[in-house]
Amino acid sequence: MIERCDFGSIVIDGKRYSSDLIIYPDGHVADSWYRKVGHRLSSDDIERLIESEPEIIIAGTGVSGLMRPEEGLEKQLRQKGIELLPAPNKRAMELYNQLSLKKRVGACFHLTC
Repeated sequence: MIERCDFGSIVIDGKRYSSDLIIYPDGHVADSWYRKVGHRLSSDDIERLIESEPEIIIAGTGVSGLMRPEEGLEKQLRQKGIELLPAPNKRAMELYNQLSLKKRVGACFHLTC
């Protein structure tokens, strides 16, 4: 469960993180996540998350929503049976908390911008 998400930090199950991160469907958190191109999300950036076979990937696109999925990423994921839901962090947090109760959900969060 994501408890809070503010500029530069996120609290998941009582633990505070201050770097971009990935949440795997089993609840494992991998922090210090980096993308190849700063505000672009590509399949290479979330390769291990894709391999974990989530039904949904929620992309927290930053406080102001400046991180964008690379063109074609949503289609590529859809072909693998994965729905991509990009949203600014507050909305992404809400989506994660709601959907992870019912589905196999993974997420990635860019904590600034």
